[in-house]
Amino acid sequence: MLPVMIAVFALLLVSQYFLFKNKPNTTGNRPTQTAESSANGPESAATPAAAAPETTSSTTAAPAKAAAAESETVIDNDLYRIVFTNRGAQAKSWVLKKYKDDRGQPLDLVNHESANLGLPLSLFAYDDALRAKVNSALYVASRSVKVAAPGELSFEFSDGTVAVHKTIRFDNSYVVWLETSVTLNGKLVQAFPAWPAGFGDQGTAPSWASARIDYFSGDRVERLTTKKISGGNTLRGPFQWAGPQDQYFAAIFLPDQPTQAAMVTFRNSIQVPKDPARPDRNNLTKVEVLGAAVGDVNGITRERLFVGPKALDVLATVHANQLNGEAGGPDLTHAVDFGFFSLIARPLFLWLLWTHDHIAPNWGVSIIILTVIINLALLPLRITSMRSALKMQKLQPQMKAIQEKYKKYPMRDPRRAEMNAEISALYKEHGANPAGGCLPLVIQMPFLFAFYSMLGVAIELRQAPFLWLHDLSSPDKMFILPVLIVISTLFVQKMTPNAGMDPAQQRMMTFMMPAMLGFFSWSLASGLSLYWVVGNVIAIIQQYTMNRTGLGKEMRAEMEKRVRKAAK
Repeated sequence: MLPVMIAVFALLLVSQYFLFKNKPNTTGNRPTQTAESSANGPESAATPAAAAPETTSSTTAAPAKAAAAESETVIDNDLYRIVFTNRGAQAKSWVLKKYKDDRGQPLDLVNHESANLGLPLSLFAYDDALRAKVNSALYVASRSVKVAAPGELSFEFSDGTVAVHKTIRFDNSYVVWLETSVTLNGKLVQAFPAWPAGFGDQGTAPSWASARIDYFSGDRVERLTTKKISGGNTLRGPFQWAGPQDQYFAAIFLPDQPTQAAMVTFRNSIQVPKDPARPDRNNLTKVEVLGAAVGDVNGITRERLFVGPKALDVLATVHANQLNGEAGGPDLTHAVDFGFFSLIARPLFLWLLWTHDHIAPNWGVSIIILTVIINLALLPLRITSMRSALKMQKLQPQMKAIQEKYKKYPMRDPRRAEMNAEISALYKEHGANPAGGCLPLVIQMPFLFAFYSMLGVAIELRQAPFLWLHDLSSPDKMFILPVLIVISTLFVQKMTPNAGMDPAQQRMMTFMMPAMLGFFSWSLASGLSLYWVVGNVIAIIQQYTMNRTGLGKEMRAEMEKRVRKAAK
């Protein structure tokens, strides 16, 4: 079972990203794709024939209204600081005060590497010229300099042909309220508020790769990874919520009328430095940038926008509207994807969160406490595993006799079934279970995978320190934990008698297993490595104690007997 453990663990690391993602629903409440252009993003999306109907509003041209110069307005509360520019009535900075970037500064969710693709709260219109005009015009702002939340900020623009209105309201949460409308020659046209170009915490290629666009339709969430997203593609609702997100942050639109909502997806390629800490324009890598615009197909968009951390306690306070437009719809907690092992990972995280809040205020200490409890709970299974291995070893001579009896028959001979029947009867007679030795591993591996999934999405562990570790969600930069994993696994292998394994095979596994785990753990989140090291230390203590019991001594005797027999 040790080779099985290595293979399964390797399979998880290689395929977690591809295999454990939810696939878009193809029936039921899935939004309908109405059009797809050949463009790659908001700067070049073509006008679909059926996606941008005009709604008659008035044939009277609006009076001209525009600002004479560019100006900024700052929105400030305890959670964020947003800087709006009246050029395009867009947000040029969206700083979350409670979160830091890699340099220790307050995190700006506007990614300046991709800002040329569009700024938050720009408007997506299907006509290229109209889109360029509404996002570059100088609007007249209702307030200037600074607005304290709760508050309201409006922008107006008109050149006699095109008229644009934006109203943004703020409170003391991560949610802002939007109302936007665009008219062309007095007629409403579709123009959707957008978050077009990723997030400010995306500084490395893996962080860009973690981006996706999620939407909640009917009673389930659909997750679109980069490979499933086309630039300029339109999805029709209903959507209770929809929007882009990365590993830890999200910009989620919550339409007032979910049945009238539509979403345009953006996908663009840019070149970014391979090492953000030492940017070099001669050493770049290509990454995909995702974004989305969500609005009302009838022309006037009224919706809320959540911009903030994907923390479960925060997301649980934000509810979308029902499909009939009434309040009290699904909350945003489904934006956190715990992956294939969510049935274990979510309760495990809630348990870890409770431990952190009520017992140990440090996340590393909380992980250690959970690891100790889990391993103590598995102790009876470890004892059962040893007893099962001992029984299997004692039955080896009889099993070999049965196998020799049927050795002369080919593998496909029906009489081979009689051999299996005799061996099964032998197991039953002596109460032996060939899979009994694997039981602790089978039960422990889901916890390991759940920790792996949880640490990848739990923003609470982002930049959480523990001893020399600065971030439990990132690899150990000093590589102390991977080395400890190798050493402790080697100790576990040497101390654990395995009477059912060939001595030569056991010697090979004694060194191969620690080396493989050390290789895998080199790039694992340090929180997961901490869990593994502490589990190994507990296993060493348990095995040391068990080796001195009668059962342990009997296992050792059987092993030595087999080694002497093999040496003859």
